[in-house]
Amino acid sequence: MPDSYALTESTYYILLSLLSPQHGYGIMQQTEEMSRGRVRLAAGTLYGALNTLCDKGWIIQLPVEDGSRRKEYKLTDKGKAILTKEVARLKELADNGERILKGE
Repeated sequence: MPDSYALTESTYYILLSLLSPQHGYGIMQQTEEMSRGRVRLAAGTLYGALNTLCDKGWIIQLPVEDGSRRKEYKLTDKGKAILTKEVARLKELADNGERILKGE
């Protein structure tokens, strides 16, 4: 599977929220806040996505402290590159839309 393709909105916001290390509940809250409520992640959906993103090498799970059940995740350099490409892709879409609409 290639490393450059259109991300889902959920994946985009999960990656964006992991520019700083974050635990699952924090990711859920930040994603909902950034999307203005459009993206609400259920726990099962989130943890499935986190496992997939770990498998792709886009994020890593940080070591868990002794006695803690809290798992924290962080964006990798590969994940940041994917996110950067997606931002450029979205910007191109918006720029083309604005340019064409102004020409109508």
